[in-house]
Amino acid sequence: MRLKLTAALGLALLCSGAHAATPTSRFTHDPYPSTYRPLASAPLLIRGATVLTGTGQRLDNADVLIEGGKIAAVGQDLQAPAGAATVDAQGKWVTPGIIDVHSHLGVYPSPGVKAHSDGNEMIAPVTANVWAEHSIWTQDPGFHTALAGGVTSLQILPGSANLVGGRGVTLKNVPATSYQAMKFPGAPWGVKMACGENPKRVYGQKGGPATRMGNVAGYRAAFIDAAEYLKKNETKPQQSKKKRWWERASGDDKADSGGDSGGKRDLKLDTLAGAINGEILVHIHCYRADEMATMLDLANEFGFKVAAFHHGVEAYKLADRLAAEGVCGALWADWWGFKMEAFDGIQENIALVDRPANGCAIVHSDSDEGIQRLNQEAAKVIANARRAGIEIAPERAIRWLTSNAAKSLGVADVTGSLEPGKMADVVVWNQNPFSVYAKAEQVYIDGARIYDRNDPARQPKSDFLLGQEVAP
Repeated sequence: MRLKLTAALGLALLCSGAHAATPTSRFTHDPYPSTYRPLASAPLLIRGATVLTGTGQRLDNADVLIEGGKIAAVGQDLQAPAGAATVDAQGKWVTPGIIDVHSHLGVYPSPGVKAHSDGNEMIAPVTANVWAEHSIWTQDPGFHTALAGGVTSLQILPGSANLVGGRGVTLKNVPATSYQAMKFPGAPWGVKMACGENPKRVYGQKGGPATRMGNVAGYRAAFIDAAEYLKKNETKPQQSKKKRWWERASGDDKADSGGDSGGKRDLKLDTLAGAINGEILVHIHCYRADEMATMLDLANEFGFKVAAFHHGVEAYKLADRLAAEGVCGALWADWWGFKMEAFDGIQENIALVDRPANGCAIVHSDSDEGIQRLNQEAAKVIANARRAGIEIAPERAIRWLTSNAAKSLGVADVTGSLEPGKMADVVVWNQNPFSVYAKAEQVYIDGARIYDRNDPARQPKSDFLLGQEVAP
């Protein structure tokens, strides 16, 4: 993809702005590291807007100052530094960029044809060895339509056919040729797991698991292997007669293996060991409350932490436990009833997960269309909660799309809110973002105006679409 921007934006890349990579063990060494660099950006002052900071604050008639790709200050009557550009945002609203924690863009891209179906590796119930990033087609036009909806970062996950589907990756939503150039610098991987109907439907005719008890037995077997692998690989060299894979000389073609044998490396167990270590965040596709409770018990058994349950139409039934254990619910506004495990969903689900003092509710998409209007999905939650007698202010609701999402992805220290020092991922809306008439007018990523609804030169296009005729 090429970014069709005016010369004013500039194509020079900055080395600053990327936060330092999270310290990792041998299980999370990255042979395909991020090459992301922010676009160059001049100082910018956005003036006179209603600002939702993502921290629970609403500031009226306030300014946002951006310098060096970071938020420099938020408040009233800020002074622009010399040479700064200004945006008159009177009557407009400003928020952090939207973060979608559950997307399949790039692995199930548009056009939705079989040749593009790269999200499920359905060869075994546990495929923790695969990485979604190696399926990402960066030319997917869906990235740009998501950008027009204010989405600045997103987690790309494998599908939900498997008990463990593989690693997910967090991206910055910028046009690029390689996925590494989109890869959120320093963001931890996620690992996708799935409960319930999907794995047993896919594998019930392939030798199992065919039941929910078979699902749980499969998770336990995989983590037993991972715990043993972790124990072996923590053995000090002087206590072991065999060299482990990380001790072998570079270029040794026997240093990598698909199985855990004789100290060799196992890509599947790398991922699961990284999850036990807390270096890879666990994201679980799970609908029913009883299964979520079982998965929390599984996490306690093997010592890993669940970052978020995704979809979770019955999350409202254990909202207090989720809050107490610091687990987020990444949920839909009102999807329900499309299969048996989704039957008991209610429209107040997100509001009830959000209610406890430490509740972490997130609005996610799992859809190449829904990602374009996540602000309106959140607005539906506000309306449904109001009918139930629960009033939710915009400054609280914006956290479902920003800071809570960043928390579940392990990047809340650098993005998700408009606080000094954080990435200047910012959206300027024409009005309250929870209005049905709201549109993202300008989208900034690391301080660079990547999208402008009123400037065709700042509306990125996929190479795949260049030269294609637009239907009348």
